[in-house]
Amino acid sequence: MAPANLPANLKDVARLAGVHTATASRALNERTAGMVSPETVERVRDAADALGYRVNRIARGLKMRRSFTVGMLIPDITNPFFPRMVRGAEDSLHEAGYTLVLADTDNDPGQERRHRDVMLERQVDGLLLATARRRDRVVDALIAAEVPFVLVNRTVDRGRVAAVIPDDRAGMALAVEHLYAQGHRRIGHVGGPTVTSSGARRAEGFRKALRVRGLEPGPTAEARGFTIEAGREAAPPVLGDATRPSAIVAANDLVALGVLDAAGAMGLSCPEDLSVIGFNDMAFIERLSPPLTSVRIDEYELGLRAATLLLSLIEDPSSKRKTVMLAPELVVRGSTGPPTLD
Repeated sequence: MAPANLPANLKDVARLAGVHTATASRALNERTAGMVSPETVERVRDAADALGYRVNRIARGLKMRRSFTVGMLIPDITNPFFPRMVRGAEDSLHEAGYTLVLADTDNDPGQERRHRDVMLERQVDGLLLATARRRDRVVDALIAAEVPFVLVNRTVDRGRVAAVIPDDRAGMALAVEHLYAQGHRRIGHVGGPTVTSSGARRAEGFRKALRVRGLEPGPTAEARGFTIEAGREAAPPVLGDATRPSAIVAANDLVALGVLDAAGAMGLSCPEDLSVIGFNDMAFIERLSPPLTSVRIDEYELGLRAATLLLSLIEDPSSKRKTVMLAPELVVRGSTGPPTLD
């Protein structure tokens, strides 16, 4: 046991736990704890707590030239889509012994640059970016500086970047096919900002799916953001068009809620007068009245896969940058039904 006036060291922990020093070291390291039985890990950690011993992560990081931290930028912490994505990333990183540092950029490019700079000043080992625009100076700077990073949920137009994103075009095809099967022929779209890959690719997927069925696009609008308010503002011209659509596919679930608000203000009922489909399948939408039909994206898996990909880039910076696309699925609920206008 260490003298009262000296801090405990690893040998003291091992002695109290009744294990070899190397075993104690493995048990206290998230990256190697799986090599030790759960009972031994618990015994070693209890001993460390009893002695007030803490792993010197700074010393370990200096030895390996790593901080064992990863930064993550998200565009809007109030958006219900992002918490599960962050949890997925954190679970992957925690298992590897890394800590996640999170920052909300509020969709502000200036904030993105400031947060990036702060993260790099803190010497994070890599970055997860859920904030990318199709042309993105933050991404360009990270490439130039050779900082490991992975884009998540959105990507950029330039190639050779690591990204984990949903197959946005396939998701829109699922939505259009569902509406077509129900008899809809005038289908509109309230999209998201096309400066993002999400907005642009979902709009492209919408148009292509209509062409496959030999249909002309119904009225469309581009919302200024992926929010309820933006959807509410963008919807009236679409709903007030002389050839009002019998169905609308929205850029995401929040935009869909804005469309429903605007439709209600115009005296339109869902799904009797207007079918609406969202995108992302956020946790709360099944509690709406009517529950919202939506394209489901596994946001937890997005975060998990992105963090796992980033860890591989940190371990081997020369490894190939790849884009991973996750397949969506359509969850049909009460906001879609056969048309009454066609």
